[in-house]
Amino acid sequence: MTAKKAALTIVDVTLRDGSHAMKHAFTEEQIRDTARGLDEAGVPYFEVSHGDGLGGSSLQYGFSAIDELKLIAAAKEVCQQAKISVLLLPGIGVKEDLEAAVTAGAEMVRVATHVTEADVSKQHIELGRKLGLKTVGFLMMAHMAPTAKLVEQAKLFEEYGAEIVYAVDSAGALLPYEVTEKIGALRQSLSIEIGFHGHNNLSLALANTLAAIDAGASYIDGSLRCLGAGSGNTQTEVMAAVLDRLGYETGVDLYKIMDVANNVVAPYMPRPQEITGGSLILGYSGVYSSFLLHAGAAAKRFQVDERDILIELGRRKAVGGQEDLIMEVAAEIARS
Repeated sequence: MTAKKAALTIVDVTLRDGSHAMKHAFTEEQIRDTARGLDEAGVPYFEVSHGDGLGGSSLQYGFSAIDELKLIAAAKEVCQQAKISVLLLPGIGVKEDLEAAVTAGAEMVRVATHVTEADVSKQHIELGRKLGLKTVGFLMMAHMAPTAKLVEQAKLFEEYGAEIVYAVDSAGALLPYEVTEKIGALRQSLSIEIGFHGHNNLSLALANTLAAIDAGASYIDGSLRCLGAGSGNTQTEVMAAVLDRLGYETGVDLYKIMDVANNVVAPYMPRPQEITGGSLILGYSGVYSSFLLHAGAAAKRFQVDERDILIELGRRKAVGGQEDLIMEVAAEIARS
């Protein structure tokens, strides 16, 4: 076996990014069983919240079947060592949501903004630090900004007090050389740790994760069986195996992480996380991965091709928070 390299921290997002694929309908039993498996496998952090973060349960983004604070508390009940992370998008989640999440058991917050809008996060980053949370800046849709702009925005997160900054490939649109460039620039420009969150819409999530690690990322995201928006994320159990082969220390037990993926998560998945026509177009056109199910519903309602909807959304440079634009675009296509 190859000599071990520097340690990496895996953050599993099955119970947050997977909420998109589950239509925000996780049960407390599913949360407990998955959280217990992640904890026993040695995953240090895993995320629990609505797919669009704290406060995301709404008509705009989709209502949660069960209040996310109950889900966080359910996960906390079964954890011996793993710590629970939550996602917060300023403007969707508010400070009171974060305080309530901490009471429920959260120990990490990832404050997420569009790649050019880190300036809206200051109060949330500062609150995360004040509450004693591991506090992370999460720059979404990283493919939509030049590397210099990404670095500029990451420096704002660092200035506000973030301990880690992520480049987030929300659309699964980045190619490995682009990841290398962006992560490398962040590593050279910041004194804090760097993370990477990938989506698999172009079948590049694992390749991009490895490129990120080579360029200096030390926090990396994955989801069990790829359960996540679009075609899902870097597959946690596969990533753990590959990283072990490469000699990286993650602290994750391969057999145990495989067992929770295959015996717990797979049975409740609504569908396999395949690269379909729609999810492929997400990556091809650079559209937010969580738009996939919304686009499918709009295509069915207006009897148009979901690929046409997604291509047009990409042309308009739609970003997270503009889900209402999906129906508008579908209606326009139907009239044309």
